Amino acid sequence: MSQSDDLALVDAYWRAANYLSAGQIYLLDNPLLTTPLTPEHIKPRLLGHWGTTPGLNFVYAHLNRVINARELEVLFVTGPGHGGPALLANTWLEGSYSQTHPDVPRDAYGMRRLFRQFSFPGGVPSHVAPEVPGSIHEGGELGYSLAHAFGAALDNPDLLVACVVGDGEAETGPLAASWHLTKFLDPAHDGAVLPILHLNGYKIANPTVLARIPHEELDALLRGYGYTPRYVEGDDPSTMHVRMAEVLDEVVDEIARIRQAARAGQTERPRWPMIVLRSPKGWTGPSEVDGVAVEGTWRSHQVPLAGVRDNPDHLRLLESWLRSYRPEELFDADGRPREELLALAPRGELRMGATPHANGGLLLQELRMPDVREHMVEVTKHGGGTSEPTRALGRMLRDVMVLNAEARNFRVFGPDETASNRLDAVFEVTGKQWQAGTEPVDEHLSTDGRVVEVLSEHLCQGLLEGYLLTGRHGLFNCYEAFIHIVDSMFNQHAKWLKTHRSIDWRRPVASLNYLLSSHVWRQDHNGFSHQDPGFIDHVMNKKAEVVRVYLPVDTNTLLSVTDHCLRSRDYVNVIVSGKNLTPDWLGPQEAALHCARGAGIWEWAGTDDRMDEPDVVLACAGDAPTLEVMAATALLREHLPELKVRVVNVVDLMRLQPETEHPHGMSDREFDAMFTPDKPVIFAYHGYPWLIHRLTYRRTNHRNIHVRGYKEEGTTTTPFDMLVLNDMDRYRLVTDVIDRVPGLGPKAVGLRQLMTDQRTRHHAHIREHGEDLPEIRNWSWPY
Repeated sequence: MSQSDDLALVDAYWRAANYLSAGQIYLLDNPLLTTPLTPEHIKPRLLGHWGTTPGLNFVYAHLNRVINARELEVLFVTGPGHGGPALLANTWLEGSYSQTHPDVPRDAYGMRRLFRQFSFPGGVPSHVAPEVPGSIHEGGELGYSLAHAFGAALDNPDLLVACVVGDGEAETGPLAASWHLTKFLDPAHDGAVLPILHLNGYKIANPTVLARIPHEELDALLRGYGYTPRYVEGDDPSTMHVRMAEVLDEVVDEIARIRQAARAGQTERPRWPMIVLRSPKGWTGPSEVDGVAVEGTWRSHQVPLAGVRDNPDHLRLLESWLRSYRPEELFDADGRPREELLALAPRGELRMGATPHANGGLLLQELRMPDVREHMVEVTKHGGGTSEPTRALGRMLRDVMVLNAEARNFRVFGPDETASNRLDAVFEVTGKQWQAGTEPVDEHLSTDGRVVEVLSEHLCQGLLEGYLLTGRHGLFNCYEAFIHIVDSMFNQHAKWLKTHRSIDWRRPVASLNYLLSSHVWRQDHNGFSHQDPGFIDHVMNKKAEVVRVYLPVDTNTLLSVTDHCLRSRDYVNVIVSGKNLTPDWLGPQEAALHCARGAGIWEWAGTDDRMDEPDVVLACAGDAPTLEVMAATALLREHLPELKVRVVNVVDLMRLQPETEHPHGMSDREFDAMFTPDKPVIFAYHGYPWLIHRLTYRRTNHRNIHVRGYKEEGTTTTPFDMLVLNDMDRYRLVTDVIDRVPGLGPKAVGLRQLMTDQRTRHHAHIREHGEDLPEIRNWSWPY
């Protein structure tokens, strides 16, 4: 077939995709225009985004041509927000949509269903969502497409990820940082990313920055990022097709040369090619409406013709627009794409809508895990020794790296904090992936490392999401206070997972695992700016089937929890753990059993008789709160030996919810057995106190639950002073017991005064000596 024949086919395919895209926005019926359009054929609510769609269709059609010519594996990532009509149209044309959605076949009936379902009650969203085959990128929010693309390319040496970046999206912070990710892509072992910057000039109502700066400035910017840009610019379809075909052939050849050179031993960082596509917004749509320019302006962003049902002129204009694509040439009388048109669609898994890389569970291999007990610490006496939990975890992750080295399917991501969070044992077996320049003083940098560190939480999250959704495993470690930077990214991924889990053709993927360390209670050298445990609250707002939150209390519980999380599927797991020396409360077997239960009574710590109810329950969740509860319990045992104290520790925060609200939740009977139906409960919690009230407000004994936690008091101070400032220290907890156990106050007035005096002593001591009292620093469980 000659090039002119090829491009005539590409143009026909593009017209078909444009017709199908516009039809989704407008048509309720009469999909093939077999009769003149009437108001009854039009949707009552016109929703969707036309402006970006023709450009996406243009790119998709041209990618099909090069896929067929070279048998390329291509994953298509669309950054422009609500370009859903384009991906739905193209996957329906190539057959992958009907394959995953048999109720929407490739015929007139299926075309009608395709149109009716779009942005319609009971249908599909206006953006690219999990329902769309071939997608890994939630189109609801802008800024993350390029990070997802690079994450997908890691350890995928034969994959080409074509990523369309919208010019409005390019103004976001995450996307602006993402251009740097070529400095982390290893062409010898990773795939390639082809950014396609789509300049159509406008956002919703304003011009875009990159479309309005001079060509020389744009070119200098992109070359400064390390790319070699090639330009496809214009509005005439025939010349644009020729230019796009030439440029795509050039960049695919260049990518092949880069890969070949790197795999032959060349170590110099390449300048990767990219494409700048400048086309009119709303290309091929109405040029003007009611005497006002539409094509090429912001007015085409959403629905170019808004009053179609009520305005006969608009209805006639819509019909003229749709017929301009000549649908009778593209579809037969039964609504099936004509055979000559389907010649452009690749076959089988080479179709971009059918690539297994966009349904990562199909490619997922079990993560090979070490025996977690090999990394646990021996505990001969509860609380008798100390260890650094995350340092032990680093050794376990090191072994995970070794066991999965051949599979190349596990990575650790973090914003320059792997060593700070004590996970640096991983550097014994791998380096930090790095393609930019190096100096003799640098440590652990490698062109082929399994750790990715970049000082952008957005990029770490985006890379990990792309990595997981294409069938691999990973862990994101971060300072607790700054994980909030990705609150919105977490939202999008959690929403993706919720929908993904309900789609039968999507296979389970590895969970997104957060390790939050350097947490609120041990930021004594950084201060108030680094103290915020609120990410937990944010996560708890999501659907119960998707999220899990764990608060391990020591080394062995951290290892047990992480072992479980790395093996899990289709969750977001949040693990919060300190990195400093922590008492070893539970031996290996005890830790495993306690983590499996999620919450339990520490009978060895309390003084209540198993046959009788206690006088008070001291509950804790988190490592610092557990230490204070244990110290408070020791004080009560010493000074009020007749008081029956029960100690309850919670590792899995979801256990506090009713079983009707979360799969891990407790029944009311179980909750009452643990926390009692009517006794005072003093609960020391890692984060903001009201979350515990929110989780337990339906419980019988909620009126007696008193929670201590972080209340936005902090500074650069000693570890114990942080607890005192927030009223979660052992002395305050003992006072709470005295004040809340009926009848205890008059009997324990001396102990109450002692607790107040101890807080006063502490205050004076730290201001004179700059460190905590010796009895605080050197305290250990005495029983």
